[in-house]
Amino acid sequence: MDYLERFLEFGGMKKDIICLIISALALIVSGFELFSLPFDAAWIAIILCGVPIILEAIHGLVTAFDIKADVLVSMALIAAVIVGEDFAAGEVAFIMQLGALLEDLTVARARAGIEKLVHLTPRTARILKEDGSEVVVEAEKAQVNDRIRVLPGETVPVDGVILSGSTSINQAVMTGESLPVDKHPGDEVFSGTVNQFGAFDMRALKVGEDSSLQRMIRLVQSADASKAKIVGLADRWATWIVVIALTAAILCWFVTGEVLRSVTILVVFCPCALVLATPTAIMAAIGNATRHRFLVREGDALERLATVSKVAFDKTGTVTFGTPSVTSVKSFVQELGEDDILRLAATVEQRSEHPLGKAVVSAWRKKGAGRSADLEQDLTDFVMTPGMGVSATIHGQQISAGNRELVESLGLSLSEEARALARDHLDKGRSVIWLCTQTAVAGLIALADTMRPDAPAIMQSLKEAGVSPVLVTGDHASAAKNIAAQAGMQDVYPDCLPEDKLNYIAASEQKGAPVCMIGDGINDAPALKRARVGIAMGGVGSDIAIDAADIVLVNDDIRMLPHLFALSKRTMCTIKANLTFSMALNFVAIILAMTAVLNPVTGALVHNAGSIFVVLNSFLLLNWKSAHVRALPDTVASPDTVASPGAQGA
Repeated sequence: MDYLERFLEFGGMKKDIICLIISALALIVSGFELFSLPFDAAWIAIILCGVPIILEAIHGLVTAFDIKADVLVSMALIAAVIVGEDFAAGEVAFIMQLGALLEDLTVARARAGIEKLVHLTPRTARILKEDGSEVVVEAEKAQVNDRIRVLPGETVPVDGVILSGSTSINQAVMTGESLPVDKHPGDEVFSGTVNQFGAFDMRALKVGEDSSLQRMIRLVQSADASKAKIVGLADRWATWIVVIALTAAILCWFVTGEVLRSVTILVVFCPCALVLATPTAIMAAIGNATRHRFLVREGDALERLATVSKVAFDKTGTVTFGTPSVTSVKSFVQELGEDDILRLAATVEQRSEHPLGKAVVSAWRKKGAGRSADLEQDLTDFVMTPGMGVSATIHGQQISAGNRELVESLGLSLSEEARALARDHLDKGRSVIWLCTQTAVAGLIALADTMRPDAPAIMQSLKEAGVSPVLVTGDHASAAKNIAAQAGMQDVYPDCLPEDKLNYIAASEQKGAPVCMIGDGINDAPALKRARVGIAMGGVGSDIAIDAADIVLVNDDIRMLPHLFALSKRTMCTIKANLTFSMALNFVAIILAMTAVLNPVTGALVHNAGSIFVVLNSFLLLNWKSAHVRALPDTVASPDTVASPGAQGA
């Protein structure tokens, strides 16, 4: 939706609010006869609130023979006006439009941030000609098999394969991986990902609309069309309500011959409580969710959340903190202890921009006060080798830190003990940094994306709430299975691209297992949009993921997730209780109308008592607390008090 449409939508809602205020004042004047007018003041409410209902009912009947709640309301309005019960007509019209406004305020759909995703599309491509010259063209003009050069800091313009050069690529936009991925000749790269360190040449394989980023944009655009839409309960039951109301009114008229009784039946049968039942409960539940740091962006999200049976978590930034931290340090030489290994690695990595290098430096600085000064040493000849690691001279001794390729490039060999230890760390999804001197591999540092400490308890609470947690991530199988095992999640789907997550959600829906997706990255946007309910991490999440989600977790504290699921079920129970009471009251009012105990005005007042009960009962949800919340400490951790991943350092 463009800005003009948004302005018109806001203007339309503002107009509805003004009309309701004027109508309420008119009904007060009419009901209490505050002063005389040439006409009954209730006609103001009939025109402002009733005419739009009648026009909408006629439009639905004529264009699609669509019988909704407004059909019965229109009949009651017209009948009340014919018999001269203007106040009853205006009152019913006002209640119905008030319910519609509440629904607009709480069920209005948020607009996906497609324009932000489009802005990620690379603008240019650096094409290499046969004579060795470079020409910069618009990215969409790149052709298959073009040789393209990508410099450090540039966005990869198309999908392709590296021909020469080594680098590290930030693939978070596609896979959600928290760490850059080292790339060498022969490796694939994807459009929209960011080249962090080294320059490389690539051959274009998929360009334009066939590129990975463009496919993801189309996925987000199409996913919303596949999401099931919730139909209002009043409209869902409207056909039966209309048939029953008309039958009762006609029979009463036929038996008694009194048209006033029939009009009263139509008035008390108006589905005001049905219209108010859902939006008032949802509005109160949204207020409750907001107090527990959930921003509900789609009004019917809580209604949908009550139906899900699986909750799919992305790993990075959701189950984990999304930043690496040192988990283990091992020395392979007698003259250096583990602290020495970490200190030397931090010293040589202090000029590195790589996330793993920064994590090593952070871990050393957190070892204790005064340790930061230990890094200010005689460091010279710093060299960063893209895709391998870093080297420098410290007090005349060459020290290197990097991956297995760096070790091999230095001509050093690994002992069987070192190989076995590295395999164990890699199998657990950790990254490994080797610390080397000129003559030997001195030590190993293992790093991992740290799991949130409350994750296991949260997963157990979700299971108790009746939903099954599932890990759906772009990370490799070893890292995904390790985190899932720690968190107590049985179902794991690793190596997922955006379309893989989308396919998983669609397959689950087909099997009758609706999915709630929880993620934070751009790569999660299609899945967040397609899922029955999408929940985005508001603190660490991308703007695009947030725009695609139905609910945003403002401070990334996932401890409140079980409460949110319990709240959704409680909301549906409240809605059903509202409906049961109001419909029972309506049937009692119908009997009283048939026996002439009620006239149209008193009938409208009695039947609207059901609406008042609905509102009061709904707003009890504002302060409702689930058992999960009652079991937590009084002070819920704020973003500043959540445990830092760095606390679990070396």
